[in-house]
Amino acid sequence: MKKSVQTEIDACYLYRKLAENESDEAVANVFRQMGDIEQSHAEAFARRENIPTENLIKPSWRALSLNLIGKVFGYDYVLGALMDTEKSLSNAIIKTKDKNKMEITGSETNHVKILWSILENDKSISGTQHAKFESRHRSVGGNAIRAAVLGGNDGLVSNFSLVMGVAGATTNQQGVLLAGIAGLLAGALSMALGEWISVKSSQELYENQMAIEMDELETNPEGEEKELALIYMAKGIPEDQARKISAEIMKDKTHAHAVLVKEELGINPEELQGSAIEAALYSFFLFSIGAIIPLAPFFFSNGLQALVLSVSFSAIGLFLIGGAITLFTGKNVWYSGFRQVIFGLFAAAITFGIGKMIGVVVS
Repeated sequence: MKKSVQTEIDACYLYRKLAENESDEAVANVFRQMGDIEQSHAEAFARRENIPTENLIKPSWRALSLNLIGKVFGYDYVLGALMDTEKSLSNAIIKTKDKNKMEITGSETNHVKILWSILENDKSISGTQHAKFESRHRSVGGNAIRAAVLGGNDGLVSNFSLVMGVAGATTNQQGVLLAGIAGLLAGALSMALGEWISVKSSQELYENQMAIEMDELETNPEGEEKELALIYMAKGIPEDQARKISAEIMKDKTHAHAVLVKEELGINPEELQGSAIEAALYSFFLFSIGAIIPLAPFFFSNGLQALVLSVSFSAIGLFLIGGAITLFTGKNVWYSGFRQVIFGLFAAAITFGIGKMIGVVVS
């Protein structure tokens, strides 16, 4: 089956799963509408490719995997991954057209626009529900799952290379274990600290920008009102209407500040509620999971057997990570998995060879 058809089938399946597991009926109805739209796209693609429409009921392993993630961790992750996939497909179409010097019409992002259009125009969706939906989409989802996969990959590849380098330089099992454990802890702590600094510095930057915006609002409310009106005019709202909206918003300083923060600065206050400590622990844990894989055999075996087992475990881990990455890229799982294995083994082989040379020189 053509990839374009399968992509639409998967999207239809996932939107319907989101609807089934959504407690808010108004939002669930939006998901059902999106599922129907994706099904119509799949049927249109199928007719163009002469594929019987009765075959359009089987989701791929990617969609089934994302649904399983939703069952275990919550369907907000599925929503984020689905929206990220839609955006990635749209960006890929735009890049391809730009490369081939084809006209970009704006229809390339239709799938994303349709969802937000339904949310904006459906009278049963309240402002509170819309904000809740936007918060859920931004706070979790594809980025969280992607971070988990890449965090495990970093731990596996870096510690696999380190363990192979030390194993090449010495046959001392204790030396390999010591180096592997040190590499695991050093890498995990470094990742955790980096994540903590990243989250904390972003929060502090946003908080500072929001404080400056409040100062501007208090010292020059007329200027801020004009600025807000210009923002709305840039969105296509007529000048008179934009000025009326801005004047109404400025009557409540707290509300005006919230609107300016979102419209002018592009800051979502929900994003400031994330815990830097939680992000650091999450990063530490994910890196450690990957880093323990190549090290584990040296706890219960030694010599050539430990080396072979370490390579085997790592190769399996690399393949699984490569396969997991296709949840976002849509590439062939065998291609992505084996590509990851080849790159990982190549890096480990280099460090093993360097370790071997150093071991010979030291001896």
